[in-house]
Amino acid sequence: MVTIADVASQSPSLFGLADRQWIWLATVVFASSFVLGTYSALKLRRKTGRPYILSLVSFGWILQTIGLYARGLQYGGCPLANQFELVQFMVWSAIAIYIFVGPAFRVSLLGVFTSGFACLFSILSLVFTHWDSPSREPIFGDSPWIETHAALALFSYGVFGVLTLTSAMYLLQSRSLKKKKVVGGLFPFLPSIVELNSINQRLLSMGVIILTVSLGIGYQYFAQDHSSVIAIKLTSTLLVWVAYGITLFLRLRHILSSKRFSWVCIVIFLAALLSLAAVNRNQSEAQSASWPDRYDSIAS
Repeated sequence: MVTIADVASQSPSLFGLADRQWIWLATVVFASSFVLGTYSALKLRRKTGRPYILSLVSFGWILQTIGLYARGLQYGGCPLANQFELVQFMVWSAIAIYIFVGPAFRVSLLGVFTSGFACLFSILSLVFTHWDSPSREPIFGDSPWIETHAALALFSYGVFGVLTLTSAMYLLQSRSLKKKKVVGGLFPFLPSIVELNSINQRLLSMGVIILTVSLGIGYQYFAQDHSSVIAIKLTSTLLVWVAYGITLFLRLRHILSSKRFSWVCIVIFLAALLSLAAVNRNQSEAQSASWPDRYDSIAS
């Protein structure tokens, strides 16, 4: 069984702190952003100003980036070798979407929701030490395209994570309008359901496009060596892609109502999280099967 001491003993350091310590610091900043933003909205009845929440979340993202960079130095690439790293990269992607794309949505509470999302998943990945591994064996070999395929797939999960948050906002706003009362004191700070519906469609389109590109890159290698991907990983990833693709098609054709669309996006994301376990299993088997040698042979 992997212990905290095992993981810590193998953790690389940068600027005097181990990679997990940087990520712990980032998690504290995300938690602080969530608490301050929620307190401001619910108790002080003040609009959670984007500048200070954005600054706090950005600071946490920089700390997390340093931690992941320190971990990546051990692999010589993206740290995507176990469930801890997969979850951390998904959180990093969701925060990046909020920082670089979120301001265009003009949703003041998005920073609060995103920091809560980041805090929750970061704590889970840090507490469950068996998600991490002291092994630092590279899994992508010398192929940058395999690494790009994996990074894009996880980045799309980050987009779908933000989509889940805006879908929850839509349902909160819809419920408050239906009951004609404030839901949890958040109503005055939520955008209209028309705006949220538009944001949801744009996020879903973005996520589907990124995941499609990722699968397209991965298919090039799968076509050359079917044994490079185990069936459960391939099946679960394709199911996620098909589910989101069908949802986007039904929404664009106005077959799926806005409310059901939000519920479906939340349910699919929860199911998609389970596929990370399948991806992690594939990574572990790939390590034992010596991927560098495998892809060296493909490249040749």
